[in-house]
Amino acid sequence: MGLGILEDRVLEHVPGTTQYFDDPERPQYATDATHEHLMCDRSGPVPIVLVPQPTDDPNDPLNWPLWRRDLITLVLSITSVFATALGPILAADTVLLVSTLENVTFVKASLLTGYFLLGCGASAFLFVPSSRIWGKRHLFILGTILLIVTSVWTAASGSKSYTNFLWSRIFQGVAAAPFESLVNAAVGDLYFVHERGKRMAFTNLAVFGGAFFTPILVGKISNDMGWPWTFWFVAIFSGVCLPAIFLFCPETAYRRDPTPRFSAATNSDNHGLDQEQEEPKEPKEPKEHAAPSTDSTIAPDPVGTTKNQVNHTSTSTEAAHVGNTIPPKATFLQSLSLFNGRKSTDSFWKLTLRPLPLLLHPAFLWACLIQGLLIGWTVFIGVLMAFFFIAVPLWWDEVQTGYAYTGAFVGALIGFAVAGGLSDWSARKMTKWNKGVYEPEFRLVLVIPQMVLGCAGLYGFGITLDGMLFGEYHYAVPLTFFGLEVAGMVIGAVAGSLYIVDAYRDLVIEGFTAMIVFKNFFSFALTFKAWPWLIQSSVKAETIFNALGSVQLVVCLLTIPLYIYGKRLRGFSYRHDILELCGLR
Repeated sequence: MGLGILEDRVLEHVPGTTQYFDDPERPQYATDATHEHLMCDRSGPVPIVLVPQPTDDPNDPLNWPLWRRDLITLVLSITSVFATALGPILAADTVLLVSTLENVTFVKASLLTGYFLLGCGASAFLFVPSSRIWGKRHLFILGTILLIVTSVWTAASGSKSYTNFLWSRIFQGVAAAPFESLVNAAVGDLYFVHERGKRMAFTNLAVFGGAFFTPILVGKISNDMGWPWTFWFVAIFSGVCLPAIFLFCPETAYRRDPTPRFSAATNSDNHGLDQEQEEPKEPKEPKEHAAPSTDSTIAPDPVGTTKNQVNHTSTSTEAAHVGNTIPPKATFLQSLSLFNGRKSTDSFWKLTLRPLPLLLHPAFLWACLIQGLLIGWTVFIGVLMAFFFIAVPLWWDEVQTGYAYTGAFVGALIGFAVAGGLSDWSARKMTKWNKGVYEPEFRLVLVIPQMVLGCAGLYGFGITLDGMLFGEYHYAVPLTFFGLEVAGMVIGAVAGSLYIVDAYRDLVIEGFTAMIVFKNFFSFALTFKAWPWLIQSSVKAETIFNALGSVQLVVCLLTIPLYIYGKRLRGFSYRHDILELCGLR
């Protein structure tokens, strides 16, 4: 039992667990001659074993220079900001919409956000099989085109009828879905494990945290230029992102040979338990007995570029390459193709249904709750902001209400800093303490700062918001607690994403989709209940947020049994594949 994690009683080598050699002082480094066949990153003073091991194919994303992979991540993250900004884009304009649109109540105004979330969650079911079969590039391009079209639609005709406005919001949710569900999965395609932590934090900041900067700008734009201009600006900036995605974001999905990798041992001793998610391509021997995969483990801080990878090839390995053909490098024009081959032979409709059984899997259900609840509470706060800050006693307009989200945006930055700094560092330290054996459960320690910040934010927001209405607290106090809640939300998003990527790499796309569907449907339901719940509680925020904080605390505490029994759960899941049991694999 390593650091409180119970060993599996059946499997000696559980998928996701990785042995990082026998030197307790430097367990994550390649210092043993018995591992010379493995590819390493030698950009630093000590070689770092690359996990997953790249193939010899120059078109393998893991073989691309780091600057190119980072450019792809940056372009996708920037576009994700504009896509997810459409969710809270009306947060500061609730009263303005009620006063300017015919027969629109506060509930109807909040549902304009709710139906965006519904469209995003429902369409994710179709994007999953599409990304599994044909890759992610065409979906990112399609999503960006839809962002432009639907934003123009809303800006040009949204004020003419509520029904028209509502449908445009649904299709805006469809446009945002590829970025919510696939950007984090692309990080798993592009990076080795020791490069993922900070980049996963960055993409989560873009997908979840960047949206809190939107209301700060929207309030001022709506006041000076009219609310339709907020959508015109999204269309304009998305139009700038479209050629960037087309030119600089090639397909990241890669169909890998299921050669066993060195999970839980060297690559000669893992019995092939830890297989890659993608189906095998035509038989081809990987370089240096490389164990190609996108599975996760842990290694030290992000380093350099794969240009410095050094291949330690034995004579027998070189002999195995005789007569083997290395695929030619794709040209720039070839990289612009929407499709570069089928990635899976599975049925489209089977792939469509795959996320549903995962909602019954304890690990994926935990990820849905740890990530989705705080996001839902954040949407809930946004819906109620109009009542507490635009009404008595503050009488704020849309500009001031937009500025109220400054604390939330700062909280998102804090969450990014904590998650980015702690994710790889803590897992690296725990790997060393565990004598060089990495367990995906080491990622779960991120829930500790999430629990502290998120629960403190919820409890504090409710208490001080009521006090603000009676003049006991300055308005900055509840907004500060709102920022803490958002910080916890970002950390939780990173924790859930990293754990699924590390522990269940073969189900990462379906897992992310299950989380997106849960989050959006849950948030959609909250937009229905926000106003009735507020009225039922006699307009006392403390009553509501004490309940929300307690629920969140219980969910965070569920991480303890997952940490203890998570390895056994991974072993059980390998032996009893839930998708096979449901006839979906």
